[in-house]
Amino acid sequence: MIKISNIDFRYKKNKPLFENLNLTLQPGFIYGLLGKNGAGKSSLLKIITGMLYPNSGECKVFGYDASARKPALLQDIYLVPEEFNLPAISMATYVKTTAVFYDKFSHNQLNAYLAEFELTDDAKLSTLSYGQKKKFLIAFGLATNARLLVLDEPTNGLDIPSKSQFRKIMASALDEEKIIIISTHQVRDLENLIDTIVVLENGKIIFNHSIAAISERLAFEYNLNGLPADEIIYAEELHGRKAGIVRNISGMDGRVDMELLFNGIVKDAGRVNEHFADYKYEL
Repeated sequence: MIKISNIDFRYKKNKPLFENLNLTLQPGFIYGLLGKNGAGKSSLLKIITGMLYPNSGECKVFGYDASARKPALLQDIYLVPEEFNLPAISMATYVKTTAVFYDKFSHNQLNAYLAEFELTDDAKLSTLSYGQKKKFLIAFGLATNARLLVLDEPTNGLDIPSKSQFRKIMASALDEEKIIIISTHQVRDLENLIDTIVVLENGKIIFNHSIAAISERLAFEYNLNGLPADEIIYAEELHGRKAGIVRNISGMDGRVDMELLFNGIVKDAGRVNEHFADYKYEL
């Protein structure tokens, strides 16, 4: 698992980004790390992957101190960053020189992912579009079979068909030993993919609940006209109507509208969270 305990972090003399931050992530789940630009998502991912060092507290990944960057841990982590530079070599050469660092790397899986993304390994990386480079890195990351796969804004640069391919591939890649963290502010791209939503705002985790819990406790309506105000948890104008979040009184699980949920959390996380105060999670 990943266990972040009492992390404090700041960039040089700036005000603290994280203060006493705590978070636990379990294998077998895809986590959506959501937040507006500047919320601290990328910094948190870098702490988890050992690329930034907390001022105090600790981050344990599969029992290792992430900041120690032990080779036994690094071969079990793969990060697809939002911004990256790739060398002017072919995909095949990149794979030949880089796959050796991952002892569970599967060339067969890589070929299958590249085929799904409509890429060929003889292409030169420098000639690819940003979206094609992103798809290559995602395919390579999955083929490493690392137990921790971190994707920072993975759908940036992907067209609509590629986003559909991405969701299909990611849904099939998870197993009970892996933790997948997908960070984005494009929340609709993660619908029907993630298991748990973690929302970061101003360096604080303001929401952390499973999709199952959300669909059991909340309902998402697209015409709130006529509903008493005290029954509405969050509302916004959508296509000329008032849409929003209400308490789920039917007991039936429904679709989670991640964009509405995210907007509601950012506006008033306390009001949304109070509907989970007594929720009992199965371990």
